[in-house]
Amino acid sequence: MQSVVGSSSNRNVQSAVSEATSGIKDPVGIIIMSDYASLPEASKLIHDKYPNAQVIGTSGISYVGTKISDSILIVTAFESDCKVEAGVIQNLATCPIYDISVLQKSVRDISAGRDDTICIEYCTNDEEKLISTMSVALERTGISLIGGTVFGYPAGSPGQVTLNGEVFENSCAYIIVKNLKGKARVYRENIYGKGKDAKPHIATKVNLKDKELIELDHKAAADVYSQELGLSKDKIIDNVLKNPLGRAVEDNIFISSMHTLKPGGSLLNYKRINENDTIYILDLFDYDEINKTTRNAVASDFPNPSLIISCNCIYRYMLFNKENYMDTFLKNMSTLGTHIGNIGGGEQFNNQHVNQTMVLAVFE
Repeated sequence: MQSVVGSSSNRNVQSAVSEATSGIKDPVGIIIMSDYASLPEASKLIHDKYPNAQVIGTSGISYVGTKISDSILIVTAFESDCKVEAGVIQNLATCPIYDISVLQKSVRDISAGRDDTICIEYCTNDEEKLISTMSVALERTGISLIGGTVFGYPAGSPGQVTLNGEVFENSCAYIIVKNLKGKARVYRENIYGKGKDAKPHIATKVNLKDKELIELDHKAAADVYSQELGLSKDKIIDNVLKNPLGRAVEDNIFISSMHTLKPGGSLLNYKRINENDTIYILDLFDYDEINKTTRNAVASDFPNPSLIISCNCIYRYMLFNKENYMDTFLKNMSTLGTHIGNIGGGEQFNNQHVNQTMVLAVFE
């Protein structure tokens, strides 16, 4: 698969688009990453410049190679030896299944193979509803999925994604990419896990609407967390970078980040926890060694990748900045090949919504 990545830090949107697209000739598909304010104009300009390409866009902090910024425009073009299908799923808060036929048509038209096709999506909200909806169309097709929740827009403003120059709120923009000349694969990197003394807990009372964990083992969730770690309850939320919650599904752990402690001792989270889920309080592991393992796995599978697209959680970004590791992380990832991505408020991986995780799509 042939792809081209261009970028610009020019604050004039027209100039930035001109600079970032200077090396792009005849794309069939494009992913735009920009700052929130520039996204609508940049998306329209790029769609007008390449009317035959299918173009999706998202906003927030983005990175290309070793450069990361909340005011950079990154344009990733899929040019040859590939096929793409893009679309938008709307009404995420109420009834995303209404648009399932749009995704189903994309799936039919792409004619996916088992190891050559990936769906990349960016959504604004209601990730669990979205993933449940998308799984209806993607299951048993061989199409893997990664995605990220839009993060970093101004308070009081709506999250936005774009499709072919049009702006959408309460929606998900997706692009399905089929590599006609090689493999495509997704990866998930989790730097948290069960410590040697980790105790399983059962979610005995939840409020799904608000992603609220009310009780663990019939006790207030905050009391259980506080007692297990010997931490005062007023320190729980600040401790999320070190000890988030994790939902166990067989041998997998899917992270749920707590963000608010309510007066009654319940915890509001970014990932929904269901009643009777098995929950662990996780430990932060050696993230440098884990990323080395990830890079080795990618390098083994793809000695010469044409493109790597990732999404990193805002909490990973905050942790890596706190530990002065973000520059090292980007430098290490760039040794694999062309690497671009963004910082999300949540991540999607196949049929799961997760937090504090990195998800990657790699194309041969």
